[in-house]
Amino acid sequence: MGLCGLAVLLLAATVLSLAVGSGQVSLHDLVHGVFDPDRSVRGQLVVREVRIPRTLAGLLAGVALGLAGTVMQGVTRNPLADPGLLGINSGAAVAVVFAMSVLSLTEPEQYIWFGFLGAALAAALVYGVASFGREGATPVKLALAGAAATALLVSVTDTMLLTDSHTYDQFRFWQVGALNGRDLDVLLQALPFVAAGAVLALGLGPRLNGLALGDDVARALGQRVAVARLAGAAATVLLCGAATAVAGPIAFVGLAVPHAVRMFTGPDHRWILPYSALLAPVLLLVADVLGRVVARPGEVQVGVVTAAVGCVPFILLVRRRGKAAL
Repeated sequence: MGLCGLAVLLLAATVLSLAVGSGQVSLHDLVHGVFDPDRSVRGQLVVREVRIPRTLAGLLAGVALGLAGTVMQGVTRNPLADPGLLGINSGAAVAVVFAMSVLSLTEPEQYIWFGFLGAALAAALVYGVASFGREGATPVKLALAGAAATALLVSVTDTMLLTDSHTYDQFRFWQVGALNGRDLDVLLQALPFVAAGAVLALGLGPRLNGLALGDDVARALGQRVAVARLAGAAATVLLCGAATAVAGPIAFVGLAVPHAVRMFTGPDHRWILPYSALLAPVLLLVADVLGRVVARPGEVQVGVVTAAVGCVPFILLVRRRGKAAL
């Protein structure tokens, strides 16, 4: 499947996200709700006020997670790299809990900036710790520093939540990962960070190909390894920080999408990156639609669906790669 095919699939997933939900919306209401809404008509109002922001949040978070997962796996040369590896999710969680508990912020547009700031500071801390020593921030040191930072940040989050049950009730809905309840103001705040991170990530394809060959080979080819890894870390912070702040710590998407894409593109990151940017929002939107219809009239949050549904194809991918290595 080429990029054009994936673009068509993404368009279909977008339309599906706008059309399907716990409430019935006619085709007439769908079209008018998107282009010329009559706010006195319930179906058109649902499309305009609920489903359009929700779909845009899925597109924004999906693009960010797909690109971030690819860059993280390329920079760390770790096939299991995801936003949790470098403590990004944990850093965002600490900052959000602090905003809710200490500053009494309750609305997403209020604490989104704390989530982004926490994710960025956590990634900077991990990269700074891993950079000590002559070798610099090697893949192994990044993974170890990320694991240590995650353990520390999780303990801090748990300590704050144990002393504030009201904050825990608020935080648990954000923590599971969700697209609902995000208005356009929140998305507009995150859009510049996703756009900047996407441009930076898409330009890293040749550098990630060099890093995949090993640091010594990359240097022999004239590549500045430290600069490439720092640029990758910056793109990851922008993308993961914005996606986590918008939708919470959604699992699996950034981890598995690059693996699925490599089945079609091979190891060339110049192709993996744009393919992942299109496939990840497809997966996220379809998972969100499934969550809306499987538990009507309620719904299952998208973070639960991606973790439950996504583990099956990911296990199959791991088994296939394992057999190929034998």
